[in-house]
Amino acid sequence: MEVGFLGLGIMGKAMAMNLLRNGFKVTVWNRTLSKCDELVEHGAAVGETPAAVVKKCKYTIAMLSDPSAAISVVYDKDGVLEEICNGKSYIDMSTVDADTSIKISEGIISKGGRFLEGPVSGSKKPAEDGQLIILAAGEKGLYDEAIPIFDVLGKKSFFLGQVGNGAKMKLVVNMIMGSMMNAFSEGLELTESSGLDPRTLLDVLDLGAMANPMFKMKGPSMLQSKYPPAFPLKHQQKDMRLALALGDENAVSMPVAAAANEAFKKARSMGLGDQDFSAVHEAIKGPKHP
Repeated sequence: MEVGFLGLGIMGKAMAMNLLRNGFKVTVWNRTLSKCDELVEHGAAVGETPAAVVKKCKYTIAMLSDPSAAISVVYDKDGVLEEICNGKSYIDMSTVDADTSIKISEGIISKGGRFLEGPVSGSKKPAEDGQLIILAAGEKGLYDEAIPIFDVLGKKSFFLGQVGNGAKMKLVVNMIMGSMMNAFSEGLELTESSGLDPRTLLDVLDLGAMANPMFKMKGPSMLQSKYPPAFPLKHQQKDMRLALALGDENAVSMPVAAAANEAFKKARSMGLGDQDFSAVHEAIKGPKHP
């Protein structure tokens, strides 16, 4: 199968690499074209524009940073819409709100193309290991055709019905994750401030009902104030914002998520946006008093 891939950030690069390793022919594009170099070494071809990638490939996947990037790649000059047509399919795996996904879908379908949204749950390591969880929605026939691609990229894929449902499910998952990370950070800080060893807290949590891979993986580096970006904090804050907007639309009270969003915004104002989202720990710690 020949697959196009638009967007080679932390996630996109790992996902495109997996497709190459598994025998797919892949043509890549990125706004900064030099990011394509490493993939070219592994056998990828390069498209000069999103339109050029779509022209060449029957299936094109996008993995972009936010709603504005996802829309511009489709609608701008040299964008996806210039070449999408009957017989071509577009799978947008970016994390966006439902309205953005629907707008992209309408553009693709108006040109005769087929559309699927497929946001993923999982960050850098699951992307590298092909262990993402894919939350797809849109055309069921395209979903069925895309299963060989999804089987390489993920450990499980879900088909959630109409376009927008994948986006909504992803925002709910990331909203819970962001809220959990804040509670975890507060717990680490309270442990330390109370004169206890936070490493013991990690051990206690890991043995109980709240044990989870995120605390286990992120906790030790958080205690060293190290936050190598698996999922950048600025993207987590964007997802909190979009999830809160979904809550507004549906009149769902979300005080915990709202407070977590404020902590992520504070962390961004401290210049931590490009660090891992676990760097919200620094916003919760605040300045230390002697």
